[in-house]
Amino acid sequence: MKRRLVLGDIHGGFKALKQIFERAEVTVDDQLIFLGDYVDGWSESSDIIEFLIDLSGKQDCIFIKGNHDAWCEDWLLSETGPNVWLANGGRSTVESYADYSSGDRKRHLEFFQRMKNYYVDEENRLFIHAGYSSMHGPEKEVYSSNYRWDRTLWETAVAMDKKLDKNSELYPKRLLLYREIFIGHTPTLYLGIKTPLNKANIWNMDTGAAFRGTLSIMDIETKEFWQSDPLPSLYPNERGRNSDSIRG
Repeated sequence: MKRRLVLGDIHGGFKALKQIFERAEVTVDDQLIFLGDYVDGWSESSDIIEFLIDLSGKQDCIFIKGNHDAWCEDWLLSETGPNVWLANGGRSTVESYADYSSGDRKRHLEFFQRMKNYYVDEENRLFIHAGYSSMHGPEKEVYSSNYRWDRTLWETAVAMDKKLDKNSELYPKRLLLYREIFIGHTPTLYLGIKTPLNKANIWNMDTGAAFRGTLSIMDIETKEFWQSDPLPSLYPNERGRNSDSIRG
């Protein structure tokens, strides 16, 4: 039976991606929704993009663009990257492209350019990398960068009183727009949680793969999920983004 599977932030951890595909027994019949941040962190960012390009030709995939992907896209376009990107995992991405031809880099750039800012399925479920600030939803967002950077949506859900009824005037209007919302960007490690985390109607799938956490994939219908081993154990001679603060 066809499943719809959602994946959290990968951050260059190709070994973890292959591991969760095996553990979840992913087949070509499954739809895969990636929430962004494919690059920056562990050493295999370019390999991940090559794999995803190939994968998209075999099965139904939706690729959301994360903030790190936007940085990498700009670098592939101009061959320069801001210091803030290089200091937050970008350097490992640049190094991973050392042996790529200009043609292959162009092909990867085009892949980044085709990524979506967000996706809404037929069941009114939203998939977005970070969030949005508009009370009218992401389609009314003034600043498109919020799709990749906003944390206020998640912070609102985390801070909510669990007893607050959806019919209350105090219930956050942004959360009422969708049946469910799936995000990445802000590691659940912030809250000391190592698994996909549900707050209000939001599911956070970023379980800290960039740092000391794992990569996660979840069946959005059943909420069954599978996780990789902690990334430092898969890349014992690397630091990932563990030299940085825990940021999305």
